[in-house]
Amino acid sequence: MRRMFGFMIGIVVGALIGSTVALLLAPETGEKFRSELRARGEILVNDVRNAAEARRIELTEQLESMRAPRTS
Repeated sequence: MRRMFGFMIGIVVGALIGSTVALLLAPETGEKFRSELRARGEILVNDVRNAAEARRIELTEQLESMRAPRTS
């Protein structure tokens, strides 16, 4: 549990540092770059939601097949 928490903190800190550096070194205007980042973020969130939903459906089907009575 402790290692997982440390890993998650590392991800958050790395993301913050990376986004700050990207904003400072971006060749585009800040507003345009932020809108692109926002759009990419929305796509990423949608992809994660879709993957989670697909996995949930898959696991639900597996659970139902495990609960079904066996025919010998």
